[in-house]
Amino acid sequence: MLPCIIGILNITKDSFSDGGLYLDHNEAIRKGLELVNDGASIIDVGAESSHPDSKVITPQLEIERLSKVIKSLKKEKITISVDTYKPEVMKHTLGLGANMINDITAMSNLDSINIIKEFDVPVVIMYSKNLTTHSEKAIWKSKDPMKEIINFFEIRINKLVDKGIKDENIILDPGMGFFIGSNPEPSLIVLRDLRQLKKLGKKILISTSRKSFIGTVLNRNVSERASGTLATEIWSAQQGVDYIRTHDVKALYDALKMLEAIQNVCTGKAIN
Repeated sequence: MLPCIIGILNITKDSFSDGGLYLDHNEAIRKGLELVNDGASIIDVGAESSHPDSKVITPQLEIERLSKVIKSLKKEKITISVDTYKPEVMKHTLGLGANMINDITAMSNLDSINIIKEFDVPVVIMYSKNLTTHSEKAIWKSKDPMKEIINFFEIRINKLVDKGIKDENIILDPGMGFFIGSNPEPSLIVLRDLRQLKKLGKKILISTSRKSFIGTVLNRNVSERASGTLATEIWSAQQGVDYIRTHDVKALYDALKMLEAIQNVCTGKAIN
């Protein structure tokens, strides 16, 4: 089973790779439709960047940036995930018809937990080393980051289920790049050991797209990380992840179709 592709749509001024490109809601809507045409099954819309040098914005501004875009994309029957950690934004966007929440703070706010319970939607909970609203530039020297990540998720899952969130609605994102260390080793180790997350019995989302560790390994700036990104995404697909969140949907879609064709030939299935 190949993973579902989630297309990234940043309606921000300061996202690390595409900040400012889609602040105009018409441009954002156009980009969302393009991502779907390229092969995305879900669009993950975010209005506040989370990289170390980005700024916090108010819930009101976040809602303002998101509302028109979500309304327009929902008219096209597109499945929408909202990348936010603010309960006010969650409630408003779910009320507009958003289908999923992607929370980089792993539902650390009780109000957020209650909103997810009320709307009964899937929620992505992400691990980060410091569980802050923005990633940080800090070296992580752990010899076994996956063990720490699994321990975190075990505790978090139990708490969320105890608070009333359905077990099947919880999706795990182990975090990547600055969220787990400004040095590349933690991200590489997590990718190597992705299958260990399967023991938790949850769907897994991976988001490596254009991230810092790829730039460090390859000595490439953000605009030159497409090949490195695709390599990490295909590796993740082969480890059995359920969702891949990416900027470059078309390249990933084509690569996954080729992977599927190879697998179908090996099993004798017909190729579409």
